[in-house]
Amino acid sequence: MNKSPVFHRSFVLGAALLAAVSGGLAHAQSGGILPLVSVGEKWPQEVESYTIRVSPQDAGKPLALEIYSPSFNLADYADGRRGAGYFGDELYNKQNTIETNFTLSGPNGVVVSRKYTMNREHTWESLYAGGLPAGTYTLKVNTDGDGKNSFALRTAAPFALETSDFTVNARDTEQNALLAARIRVSQDWVGKTVGILNYDMDGPKEAESWVILPGNKRVNLTTSDNGKTATDNFKVTPDMVGDWQVFIRVLPTTKQYSNAIRYSFRLNGQPVTAIVGGFTPPENIKIQNQLLVDVVDPQGRPIPGATYGLVGDNSVRPILPQGWVPVSSSIVEGKGNIVSPTEIRYTPGYNKLRFVARPPSGQLAVDSVAIYGSQRIPLTGIPFQVNGQTLTTPTTIPLAPGDYAVTATQIPGSTFAPPPAGHVADGSTGKVTIEYNVATEVTLVTSPDLLNACDVTQLTATAKTDFPYKLPARLKLNLPTGWSSDYPLELAGDFSAGQPLRLKTPVRVCRSDTAEAVLDPIDLHTTGQARVRAPGGANVSRNVQGGARASLAKDIQPAAQGYQVTLTLTVDSTLENVRIGDPLPAGGNQPAVRGPIGVQGPSLANVNPRVEGDSIVLSRVIPGTYVLTYNLFTDQPADRVVTAPEISW
Repeated sequence: MNKSPVFHRSFVLGAALLAAVSGGLAHAQSGGILPLVSVGEKWPQEVESYTIRVSPQDAGKPLALEIYSPSFNLADYADGRRGAGYFGDELYNKQNTIETNFTLSGPNGVVVSRKYTMNREHTWESLYAGGLPAGTYTLKVNTDGDGKNSFALRTAAPFALETSDFTVNARDTEQNALLAARIRVSQDWVGKTVGILNYDMDGPKEAESWVILPGNKRVNLTTSDNGKTATDNFKVTPDMVGDWQVFIRVLPTTKQYSNAIRYSFRLNGQPVTAIVGGFTPPENIKIQNQLLVDVVDPQGRPIPGATYGLVGDNSVRPILPQGWVPVSSSIVEGKGNIVSPTEIRYTPGYNKLRFVARPPSGQLAVDSVAIYGSQRIPLTGIPFQVNGQTLTTPTTIPLAPGDYAVTATQIPGSTFAPPPAGHVADGSTGKVTIEYNVATEVTLVTSPDLLNACDVTQLTATAKTDFPYKLPARLKLNLPTGWSSDYPLELAGDFSAGQPLRLKTPVRVCRSDTAEAVLDPIDLHTTGQARVRAPGGANVSRNVQGGARASLAKDIQPAAQGYQVTLTLTVDSTLENVRIGDPLPAGGNQPAVRGPIGVQGPSLANVNPRVEGDSIVLSRVIPGTYVLTYNLFTDQPADRVVTAPEISW
């Protein structure tokens, strides 16, 4: 063997070629395993680099990144002679140690990094079997020491290894055509120039290389000389769109056991990647140190986006999507020990490990209350919306951690402020309370309110609301001096929309004065007057909590024909559609008749009344006092002409 420096370097730097990729010609795999190579010293490419792309639709699919012969085999080429099963490993300094590092990195950092040293066999190893999140990953191979380490790589479909610059090893034991790479030429390359470069092929007697273009057209590539680069340029035309296959064959005239050759691919002078890798292991060899890792949820389903990472040479940890909570870890097959739910230490060999994690989960409790005075009354069955769902209170909803808007629904007779967003944390229950502020009113009617001294009138206190749910209340009457009653002046009970709470009490009135009705527990007050004179009268007041207040007094006096009716309305707010209930007295031989209505009040108000049945409607009133008068014609006696008025808006 020629030991001249030039020849020696060409021989030392001989590197392995790739196996045929899918879609290659049938004879491309006839030579068996076709290695790549990583050269330790004095080579223009210090680190071999390969790209693996994981699309969103392929995220989580098993990568099955495997290596044949990652370690340096001391028996491969010893004492200047080839050993059995020669694969291309060569050591040129017997005192030197060879180490090769395989490191797979991605968007989130290093996925796996493993160092291989020296042995005396070619093994088939699993570098990374699991799935990966979407992204671009880089596999870097770096050898330290005076020698070269040949290896072969492959991945599972649909993944592929891509690179623009790489080193292959052509061996004299493989004098068949072997596929080195496949270039995918797309339509947008038409008119551009593809460059295929080869470095250090050592001349035309060592090897030949060519490219097969679409249509099975062969074009020979220029053979580079020792330490030099040869370039072939191709102007892309439409008929050249498709897969290009680059082949190499060692010639019978070779003087080397192996020859390191570097290929590079360029598009208009810029690096462009080709597909490399893929191998079929020799017969009767089993994969060693295979590590299969499942990262699943408690139901055994793979967790989307989850993967795992290696710590050192024999520890595995799951890599979980944000928020997922580890539950357990187990060794399904193989040997090792469980450190924690997030770490397993295994003994090299065939191992199948499983990590279980649960999605982050919490709860949101939503209830509703009626704010009624100082009381908070729980409400049930109130609809609300959260996270696209319509539910009713009270309820507790399982939700992923986060903040959730709660949309309440309106309840008649109440108001509410939009509740704050519900905060859900993992393993805990957040709470949102929808608060409804209830609107109520109390009225007091004195009938009659014009009577002879010490005659009896009836006071009617009424609590009303449009709120459809029952409200507990207590109505109380406060009588002035000169008024007395032998009947209860308090009444406790519930009231709601359509079901008022009404206290009716006969009262003896011996002087003109004012009584008061009080609604507890909200301390809402209103008053009613009574005067000692004939023939009679009545009044009513309405006080809406937090709103307008209005009072109505009704006075009836005898007239030349019938009676003179005077309605005095006092309001403290601008109101629309004020309805004065003024029923005509019933009975008698002839129906009672109401004469034309006269109105006096503030000039800016709409004081044109209209009669609707027993009601007189004013379209709009502003704060002030309004006096409505009309003649009442009836054949009823004076003690039966007074009817109780009402007021609403």
